[in-house]
Amino acid sequence: MTSPTALRPDETRSHRGDRRAWWGLAVLVLPVLLVSMDMSVLYLALPAITADLDPSASEQLWILDAYGFLIAGLLITMGSLGDRIGRRRILLLGASLFGLASVIAAFAPTSALLIAARALMGIGGATLLPSSLSLITDLFADPRARGRAIGVWTAFFAGGAAVGPIIGGVLLHHFWWGSVFLINVPVLLVLLLAAPALLPERRVASGSPLDLASVVMSVVGIMAAVYAVKHVAEYGLDAVTLITGAVGVGLIVAFVRRQRTLTVPLVDLSLLANREFTVAIGSSLAGMMSLAAFSYLSSIYLQSVTGRDPLAAAYLGVPLAVTVFASSMYGSRIAERLGVSTTFVASLVLAALGSLMLLGVGVDGGVAWYVAGSAVAGLGYGTVFTLVSEVAVGSVPEEQTGAAVGVSETSFELGNALGLALLGSLAAWIFAAGGDFAPTLGETLESGAGAGVIDAAKQSFVDGMHLATAIGAGLMLLMAVLAARSRRR
Repeated sequence: MTSPTALRPDETRSHRGDRRAWWGLAVLVLPVLLVSMDMSVLYLALPAITADLDPSASEQLWILDAYGFLIAGLLITMGSLGDRIGRRRILLLGASLFGLASVIAAFAPTSALLIAARALMGIGGATLLPSSLSLITDLFADPRARGRAIGVWTAFFAGGAAVGPIIGGVLLHHFWWGSVFLINVPVLLVLLLAAPALLPERRVASGSPLDLASVVMSVVGIMAAVYAVKHVAEYGLDAVTLITGAVGVGLIVAFVRRQRTLTVPLVDLSLLANREFTVAIGSSLAGMMSLAAFSYLSSIYLQSVTGRDPLAAAYLGVPLAVTVFASSMYGSRIAERLGVSTTFVASLVLAALGSLMLLGVGVDGGVAWYVAGSAVAGLGYGTVFTLVSEVAVGSVPEEQTGAAVGVSETSFELGNALGLALLGSLAAWIFAAGGDFAPTLGETLESGAGAGVIDAAKQSFVDGMHLATAIGAGLMLLMAVLAARSRRR
């Protein structure tokens, strides 16, 4: 006799299918965590890399954001390519490239090779994000389960950026700086072994070829424009700045015009005509710019200005990591009670206020301001990042949701890279203008300069950090105002 509580055969299959889907999700969040973590894991490792490889100020920033810019430039392209050749296949190809590039980066003997390895990691990372999110849609047929799964995916993405410096600090306390790259290898091996058994393969037929001209225009245009910004911060306005800047702007303009003429564009610019969508994307861009600058500059401050070792600096980053991850997990529940619009605006304001609390730190003290400010900002950042995808996708017709997700992901990656390039370069320019120092604070500290020069260099760095984080906070407050106005309309 069958027990009253026993599952029927079809229910058993459904239960096993659900369990397999959640195991598949567990595998998919692994590359998401790595891609996000590798944006920030180098913040604490940079002083050690500087001491070993002696990169210039410009090379230091390229080590950090060559990775992010290639992800941002190739994200939509790789998503489209995955639809053509298979989402699981491109996930595994990207993971293999990411792992190989991580090994090269770990043992790179020069700054140039490290930058090249980071660029390869960016190419691999660009395949992992869109394919993992698309495979979640394939795994979960039930809309509610799919929504919970995407929430977990978002939490790991947002939390990875915050937890990266902590993991980096622990590794650097015990090993050399290359260990922050080698940690990727065992995680990727788990993905490569488990994915074929747990993840489905899916292709989407497309009658249009991939527009390679658009790919080249977007990537080269962004890289040239950013190089111009970095060059002017280090060397001032010269012919190199003007030429590369003109090339970058020209290619970006040509890219936009080309998208308007293509039947199947690489980026659907018609989405930007939707006010709510534009505000959501602008908020993710501003939020990631602010968070990237906040994390990068505060990591250098904790080590080079206050004299803490990487592990002690990592411990001070725990409040930011915890609050970002927790608010990412529960942001949607808060929005259900307060309303999405109200929660979205309040979170932007909260992140901005937390960032402004960094103005309380100084050369001789104020670390408590950093700890408190990072905890407050983390609550805002995590909630904003969770709601961005919900607002962006919910504001467009159903047939445009795929394109909306692609633009949303790109805004996160581009915001991270722009935060390092623009706000990081601004802080570097303020530092250089403060006196006759070596190109970076780390080099100045190791140059054997007198106490007066060291103190002046530390103060100039703090001044640059204050200005960069204040501008990042100002961008978020601006987006909060625009979001509030959009809500009223």
